[in-house]
Amino acid sequence: MSRFGALVEVRLRPGIADPAGTTIERSLPTLGFGDVSGVRTGKAIRLEVEAADVEAARGRVEELCRRFLTNPVIEDAVVTVEPLPGTVPPGAASPAGPGEAPR
Repeated sequence: MSRFGALVEVRLRPGIADPAGTTIERSLPTLGFGDVSGVRTGKAIRLEVEAADVEAARGRVEELCRRFLTNPVIEDAVVTVEPLPGTVPPGAASPAGPGEAPR
């Protein structure tokens, strides 16, 4: 098993009202950002998961999104998964030779 880092970006589905995004967008011109539009808010969730490989880790995080982290009626989730620094996925060559500690 290896450890993977995951980033879940939860966003409101298109067509769902985003009052926080609207408030931010209305404030931008007074701050000198009149050229910014289309503001939408969301949330980011970072977590670690232990799994056999990146596909298994992604599947586990996507299941967590469906069952707990998102409201599928109004939200979508974008999941990014990658090996944590310092971990070696199964089958990958270690940066150190056999019996050597990584440098």
